[in-house]
Amino acid sequence: MTQTIAPVVNAAPRPDPAVAELLQSVVDTARAIFGAQASSIMLLDAAADELSFEAVSGQGQEFLVGRRFPAGRGIAGWVAASGEPMVVDDLHDSAAFDRDIAESTGYVPDALMAAPLVRGDRVLGVLEVLDPSPQARSGLPELDLLGLFARQAAVALHVLTTHAPRPAPDASDTPDAPDGPSRTELLRLLAEARRLLGE
Repeated sequence: MTQTIAPVVNAAPRPDPAVAELLQSVVDTARAIFGAQASSIMLLDAAADELSFEAVSGQGQEFLVGRRFPAGRGIAGWVAASGEPMVVDDLHDSAAFDRDIAESTGYVPDALMAAPLVRGDRVLGVLEVLDPSPQARSGLPELDLLGLFARQAAVALHVLTTHAPRPAPDASDTPDAPDGPSRTELLRLLAEARRLLGE
């Protein structure tokens, strides 16, 4: 059975600006840390059984956000299903690599690293770095670093989505409640990380 790659979907609601900024910061930082040509976060839409590009840095960043593909395909699909990270140094020899999906994005990498974004026992998505420098993918410590980075990104994403701004109350509601301290603290840390990265 052949599955097709879903076209770019522009009708989906865009995430909270703080979530979008967080995800973009994660992929920009991952790309810099691993010396990669590109980095992306795909979030799992369990109801549709699809992965959706939510943030991209480097190759494809102009047009991939919003693109969806079946969650059971390719290395990202394997990582999302297994909850385990993966490094592939030569994608030409990888049976898990789905060249059709890569070609549809306009960029076919030679190597990649991928780690699940896990919160509790739930996979939220996948963080990938494409064509990382050979030194960045040379061993288990680098894979552990990617996994740690993905876990921290998943926790931050969970905090932002759990403490999303509430709709304005009407006259029968209690007075305005400020955003929870977790969200405020996360936004402060995000600003500090950007400052340290010299953005």
